[in-house]
Formats: sequence, C-alpha cells, structure tokens
Amino acid sequence: MTVRANMEFALKLRKFPKAEIARRVDAAAAALGLTPYLKRLPKALSGGQRQRVALGRAIVREPAVFLFDEPLSNLDAKMRVEMRAEIIRLHHRLGATMIYVTHDQTEAMTMGERIVVMEKGRIQQVAPPLEVYERPANPFVAGFIGTPPMNLFPAGLLGPGLVGVRPEQIRLEAGAARTGGGCLAATVDFLEPLGSETLVHVVVDGTDFHAVVRVPGFSPLTPGARVTLRPDLSRAVVFGTGA
Repeated sequence: MTVRANMEFALKLRKFPKAEIARRVDAAAAALGLTPYLKRLPKALSGGQRQRVALGRAIVREPAVFLFDEPLSNLDAKMRVEMRAEIIRLHHRLGATMIYVTHDQTEAMTMGERIVVMEKGRIQQVAPPLEVYERPANPFVAGFIGTPPMNLFPAGLLGPGLVGVRPEQIRLEAGAARTGGGCLAATVDFLEPLGSETLVHVVVDGTDFHAVVRVPGFSPLTPGARVTLRPDLSRAVVFGTGA
C-alpha cells in the first residue's frame, strides 16, 4: 500500500467522494512535505517520513481534536527537533485542538500552550509553560520542569521553608567564599561546558546539598574552587515547611 493509499484508506471506508479524498490527501501531503513520496511504500521511507505519514492519516480526517501519544519517542534527536517544528506549524495552520502526551518536558515547554503536569495519575498543575516554569505549584513540578531542574534548597539555608531557585537565578562569584545577606559559601564539584553556557555543580558548605548554577559561556572554574552563591530571592519560590 503506497503512502497515498495509506492516507486514503480511512476516507474510503467512510465513502467520501473520490475528488474530496484526493483534495484532502494532496493538502495533507503538501502540509507535511510528503508530496514527492505519495507513490512510495511506507517501508521505503525514513523514520521521520513514516511519522509524517501517520500524521497525514489523522489530518485527512479533519478532526476537531487531535490526540498525540508520545509520537516522537522513537525518533533520533535531530528528527525529534524537526518533527516538533512540524507539529507546531501544523497546529498553527489547522487551528485544531491538540492534546499531546509526553514524558519529555522539553516537548511540553516548547509545544504546549497549556501544560498539565501529572504524577502517578494525579494532576499537579495546569498552567501556561512560563508559569509552570517560574511558579511551579509544588516540589514535584519544580523538579520535573526545567533542564537542569530547579534547585530545591533545604529549609534553613535560605529561609524557614523549602526554597526553589532556578540555576540561572543564582549569581556565582569566584574567590573567597562568603556567607550572610542571602549568600551561601560553596565548593565547585564539577562543570558541564555546553558551549553557549556552563553548568557549574557545587556543594554548599556544611551540607551535602548539591546545587547547579547556569553561567554564560565558558567558565574558568575548576573542581575544588571556592565560590559564593547569590540567589535572586525575589524570584525564588517558597514551598513552605510542609512541602
């Protein structure tokens, strides 16, 4: 069964007129970049192209609601990025409601207009992506959303409750470590250079608590270096002693 026949199948079962079937298949193929492949067999396509054929089968039905259940999980990293962009464009083009199930928080943040964060079948928070990122409802959401996740400082380090601070919301100062005034003394554990930024992993003095600080560009710090952490407490999230 060719790609065209594959996409036509559901419409033929519903006995749509031939001209309408052709119109819908051609429109879906054009939207997904599949027009050159309509005469091919799906097994002759790449993994990403086969994913697009699956999307095409759904699009030709012109449903009011799409349900995607981890559609990109079997693709390599490069193809996932490309297909994310394809689905975002498709959503803007069709204007249909799309419910997208994923365990990949990057997909949720980049593709969702509203995110429903669930744990063990229970809803933890429903909000736009930026709100979920900046004002997580509880420690689970704070630890799940964000790469790396929010630092959750134990009660007593920065206040009476559990305090969440994103890695980019901490200013790191090299040299003699200082405390007081909202500052914490720490020692560098290891670094993750990522090119445009470096993730600096530190251990806070007098504790076994590890925090991550995001700094722009390349960091000259080395493991064992003494540093001062200056969290931006105006942007911190306090979960309370009972969190």
